[in-house]
Amino acid sequence: MSDCIFCKIIAGQIPCKKVYEDDDILAFHDINPAAPVHFLIIPKKHIPTLADATVEDTAVLGKMMVMAGQLAKQEGCADGFRTIINNGRVGCQEVYHVHMHVLGGDEPLGPLLTRKH
Repeated sequence: MSDCIFCKIIAGQIPCKKVYEDDDILAFHDINPAAPVHFLIIPKKHIPTLADATVEDTAVLGKMMVMAGQLAKQEGCADGFRTIINNGRVGCQEVYHVHMHVLGGDEPLGPLLTRKH
């Protein structure tokens, strides 16, 4: 997608601070971190939302999950981390290219959501 910022990062048109890259995925530090460790893992294939994923995307989505743990440890999250995949408008997805946030650090991250009901 020519207007997708993550596709531009994958193409090398926009720089990033890489954590990991292979033929299927790219992991890089978030430019506006919400925790001491905060990086994103994205598939190189443009998948707009998790709801748009198909059975053919199983391998790459599985690789993202497996690599989240390995890369979190590599980046210093020895005692745990959180993964978040926002999906669609209600899920507060900002970039419509599937991406997993991996967050951690030395202190607990706190509650996942503030209860509204």
